[in-house]
Amino acid sequence: MAKPDDDGAVSLANARIVLPDGVREGALHIAGGTIAPGPGPGPAEVVDLAGRYVVPGFVDMHVHGGAGASYQLGRPDEAHRAASFHLAHGTTTTMASLVTGDPDELAGAVEGLAGLAADGVIAGVHLEGPYLARSRCGAHDPALLRAPDPAEFRRLVRLGRGHLRMITLAPELPGALDLVREAVDAGVIAAVGHTDGTGEAARAAFDAGARVATHLFNAMRPLHHREGGPVAAALNDPRVTVELINDGVHVEPAVARLVFAATPRVALITDAMAAAGMGDGDYRLGVMDVEVRDGRAVLAGGTSIAGSTITMADAFRRAVADVGLPIERAAEAASLTPARALGIDARVGSLEPGKDADLVVLDDDLRVDWVMKRGRRV
Repeated sequence: MAKPDDDGAVSLANARIVLPDGVREGALHIAGGTIAPGPGPGPAEVVDLAGRYVVPGFVDMHVHGGAGASYQLGRPDEAHRAASFHLAHGTTTTMASLVTGDPDELAGAVEGLAGLAADGVIAGVHLEGPYLARSRCGAHDPALLRAPDPAEFRRLVRLGRGHLRMITLAPELPGALDLVREAVDAGVIAAVGHTDGTGEAARAAFDAGARVATHLFNAMRPLHHREGGPVAAALNDPRVTVELINDGVHVEPAVARLVFAATPRVALITDAMAAAGMGDGDYRLGVMDVEVRDGRAVLAGGTSIAGSTITMADAFRRAVADVGLPIERAAEAASLTPARALGIDARVGSLEPGKDADLVVLDDDLRVDWVMKRGRRV
C-alpha cells in the first residue's frame, strides 16, 4: 500500500469511513493537515485502502504511561516514550495522568508536563488525587492522601500554565465542594472518583460543577438498589461523562453493556500504566510496587487492581467484539465523547471537515494498520 504524503493533499480511497451517524464507503480527503469536504483543485496522492476502516484518532483522557515509561515524574524522555507508544496504537490525543504524590513531587511533575502540553506531546495534565478517600484508595498510597487544599491546588494551577485540565477528587471530603467550584472557575474539569460518598454527595459535586465520573465502578462505593451511590448519580445526570476501563478486568462486558444502554456519555479510557506494551513483570505506579501477571496489574502482594495494561485500540476492539457495540458507537466512546468532555471536540474526535486529520486505519479484525496525526502518518 502506498504511503500518504506528509505535507500534500491525500485522498484515502476505497475506505469504510466511520462517522458519528454510521459507516460511509468512499474516499476521505485530507489537505493541510485537516479533513477536507472534498477533493481539492490541485493534485492529490491517492491511497487505496482496499476496504479498510477509518476511525477518528482515539482520545484517552486517563492514562498514566506505557512502554515502560510513566508520566509521574514529568520527565520529558519518559513522557515522550509513553505518548509515542500510545500514538502508535491509535491514541492521537492523550492526557497525562498523575497518581497521588507529595506536594513537591506533584508540583514538579505538573510543571514539567506543562511544557510538553505546550509542545503538543500531550493534551494536558490530569491529577488523579491527592484528595481521595482512604477507604477507596485503590493503587494510591493512603499515607499521601489528604483533604482538599486550596493553596496547593492554586499552586498546581499556576505551574500548569493553563495545561492542568482535570482533577479527580472524593466529593465527601471536607472542602471538596469548594474545591470543585474553584477548579471550575480555573478552567479545570472536576471529576468524582476514589470515593466512598453517597449518591447525595456525588449529586452535590455535579451540581457544584463536576462533569466526569472517574473509571465508573472502580474505586467507588458500589451500586446498590437502595442507595445508588455515585454510580447511579453519574448515570442519571445528563451533564456527566462516565469513564469506563473496557479491558475485561475492571468491568465485565455484561456490565459495560448496561452502562452503554444507560447513557450516551461513555468515554473509554485505558488507565494504562507503564506496563502497557511491556508484558508481565514488576513495575511501579507512583510509589507503589505493581505486579503484572497474565496482563493484569495488581499491587504487589495484594489484590487491588493498579491501572491497566491495555491500549485504546484494545478497548475499542473489545467494545465491538465483547460488548457488542456498533462500530460507530465504539468510535464515539473512544474519540468524540472524551473530546467533548475535554472541550476539544471542535478540533478532534470525529472525521468531519475542518477537524484535524487524526485517524486510525483498521483491518477487518479492527486491528491497527496505521495511524495519522494532523495529516502525517506516524
